[in-house]
Parts: sequence; C-alpha cells; structure tokens
Amino acid sequence: MRTLTRPGTRKTLTGAAGLTTVLMLAACGANSDPQSVESSSAPTGVEDSATLVVGSADFPESQIIAEIYAGALNAEGIQASTQPGIGSREIYYRALEDGSVQVIPDYTGNLLLFADTEATAQSAEEIMDALPDALKEESPDMNIAVLDPAKAESKDALVVTQATAEKYSLTSLEDLAKVCGEITIGAPTTFQERAYGLPGLKEKYGCEPAGFEAINDGGGEATLQALLTDKVQAADIYTTTPSIEENSLVVLEDPKNNFIAQQVVPLVNLDAVSSEAQDVLNSISAVLTTEDLISLNQAVSGDQKQDPKDAAKAWLEEKGLA
Repeated sequence: MRTLTRPGTRKTLTGAAGLTTVLMLAACGANSDPQSVESSSAPTGVEDSATLVVGSADFPESQIIAEIYAGALNAEGIQASTQPGIGSREIYYRALEDGSVQVIPDYTGNLLLFADTEATAQSAEEIMDALPDALKEESPDMNIAVLDPAKAESKDALVVTQATAEKYSLTSLEDLAKVCGEITIGAPTTFQERAYGLPGLKEKYGCEPAGFEAINDGGGEATLQALLTDKVQAADIYTTTPSIEENSLVVLEDPKNNFIAQQVVPLVNLDAVSSEAQDVLNSISAVLTTEDLISLNQAVSGDQKQDPKDAAKAWLEEKGLA
C-alpha cells in the first residue's frame, strides 16, 4: 500500500474528546462570522443522540449547502442539525471518521486529491469512478463514501481584474504564464501544495509567480480586497462567487485543465446515515445546479447578507423540497 502525504498540515488529535474540543472551538469561531450559523436546523426538542449532524467547511457556500441538506432531511422527518464552520477538509474529514458529524457537503475533485495525492483523474466521470477506492484506502476501517454528485459545480479559478487583464493582455493561464514572474497570487495556504495550485501551474503552464500571499477566506472579502487594491494581481476564487460578476473580474481560461471537475457531493459516514437519509440527500443532488449556487451565494454574500439557513429554506421551498 502506498504512503499518502496529504496536502496541508494535519493536526493530530488525541481521541474523540480532542476532536470534540476542536469542533466546539470551530463553532464558536463560526459564530463570530456574520455569515455563519450558530443554531441547529433540527426541530425544537430533538435529542442530540437522535440527530444527524451535517457539518460544513468554513466558507459560506459550504454552510449554505449544509443547511439545504439538513432542511431537506428535517422536511422528511429525519432529524438533522448543522455544525457550521468546522474548518478545512483535513479537520472535517476526521470529524466524519470519529462520528462527530455524519454528513458533509464536499467537492469531488478536491476530495479525490485529498484521499489520493497521486490521482490523475480530471473529468467529472473519471473523478467519481476513482473516489470509492481512494476513500477506502484513506479510511480502510471506516464506511466513508460519497453519494450522488450534483450537476452544481464550484471550481477553483485564477481571477484577475479588468485592469490587470488589459495591462498584460490576459484571457487564459497560458497568457498568465508569460508574465508570471511579475505577479503575486493570492490563495489559501494549501494552494502552495495542492496539485492544482502552484505545483500544477508550474507543471502545466510553466508559471512560477513572483510572490504568493496566503489568504485563508475561501476566495471571500479579504481575497477580493487584495485583488482590487493590487496587493495581489491574480487570486484563487471559486467560479460561483458573486464578487466575480459584481466587480467585472476576469476568470482566466484553463485549456490544460489544471483545475479539475468539482461537483458538489454529499460525503457521508454510511454507518450512521440510513438509506432513507441517503435518498433525501440524493434528491438534493438531482436538482442543485451551478446557477443555484451562484444565486444562493449572492443572497448570502451579496448585498442582502441573508442568513445561510434562510437562503437554504427559501431554495428548498422554491424546489418543493421543504
């Protein structure tokens, strides 16, 4: 069996109590964010032991999808609550393994690269074919699996301002490679190590930036401001982020597929998630689109500043799932 070296820094947690402490702290941290959710989506009076916990990463889109999952489960009489803002994949995956949470919304491509750093799959179909074996090797003693993927996709992309695009005549990553030695890229810390990050840009395009600015807000406001103020000249921003359209940013084309497919998918611990609950989660995947994600992100992260739980509820009602 090959030895896995995962992207990012993994924190060693001693026992379930240690991870529980991390999750409690993460929840407190999430509550300080005006776009996070502190309350449960479960009906009042639900006992914790009877409730599926749907976790999320620490950015708004993940929190919205978690609220959609929990809201749909509750609508079908399956008690569910949410644990928002747990942290990076390295942390929330361990929570899934130790039973602190049972469901997490994830993204197929990045999940595959987490479980198998040597994976070469690029298309949506190739990635879904590779995920079961990769997750089995990552967690050989656990029943961790993905359910049906949604059509909805939120991919990493390198984005520049109109001014930068005009200055350097940029429309693609191939164009960027020609001037890479003059720019600073802003992205999460993990971008320095992940296959689609700096290593991929170097391997596929010969792009080695003059500088790198670690900004760990998932392409949010801090990343946007760094880009708009020219602190960085290119930034890693998800393609469903409303700020792209709102600020007329330019998404650089990726002809060599450095940024692989990233379909939204429920990641679950099958030992804790019943077949009925799996059916509900799959029903969400069947209707969730990329356009939905853009609209939901706009509602939460745009001028409306809607609570993720409220945005999720409105979407479920619109789709007849609440």
